[in-house]
Amino acid sequence: MKLRGTLDTLAPPGNLRLAMLRQLQPEILDSLPPHHPDAINSRRDLCLINRIMGNSRWFLRTLPPLLLPGENALELGAGSGELSLALHARGVAIDGLDQVPRPTLWPGSHAWHQTDLLGFANYADYPAIIGNLIFHHFSAKELAALGEQFRAHTRLIVASEPARHTRFQKLFAAFAPLFRANHVTLHDAHVSIAAGFRADELPRCLGLEPSRWDCRVTTSPLGAYRLVALRRA
Repeated sequence: MKLRGTLDTLAPPGNLRLAMLRQLQPEILDSLPPHHPDAINSRRDLCLINRIMGNSRWFLRTLPPLLLPGENALELGAGSGELSLALHARGVAIDGLDQVPRPTLWPGSHAWHQTDLLGFANYADYPAIIGNLIFHHFSAKELAALGEQFRAHTRLIVASEPARHTRFQKLFAAFAPLFRANHVTLHDAHVSIAAGFRADELPRCLGLEPSRWDCRVTTSPLGAYRLVALRRA
């Protein structure tokens, strides 16, 4: 995934505030081959960060009760497959999508789509979409295009992203030396938080109108911005 360096403006001209700007910059991990040592170490760090932030536990609590019988879910940016494998163990039917190859432990009974999520042609097969630390990679224009797909085909969206605030950048910078974070992780965490979300930014970027979607946004004390969006009946 190659990113452009840009300022993604979420407020109309004449009403701009620094707090309402997302800054998108390339993340080093996205440019590394999957088996590069720095990529392996950074993915290790990400697994630890996810555990500390409780992201997997949050998805395990939040997603299963919201799924209807027989519904298939799709994890965008599934990476190593750790989150989906945990959901598999809870009986959730979930497939994965990422530009990296299918993980070694990925079950043969579940599909793995090795492709760009912006060009994925089969969203209609998945009434439930989840994403962990993936939506912040995209500009408002790209999120709007993705939102068109979701509004046409999706019933449920569950996402955990970085909450955009300097205090979370400072918190990570203070915490990272404790687990000897890789230099890729140190860089990417800083820019990920700068590209994160505040308030209702993510549902607005996806075009989830309150009249048609019930959206709940929360921010955890450790800096996780979490969205649960359910299409209204």
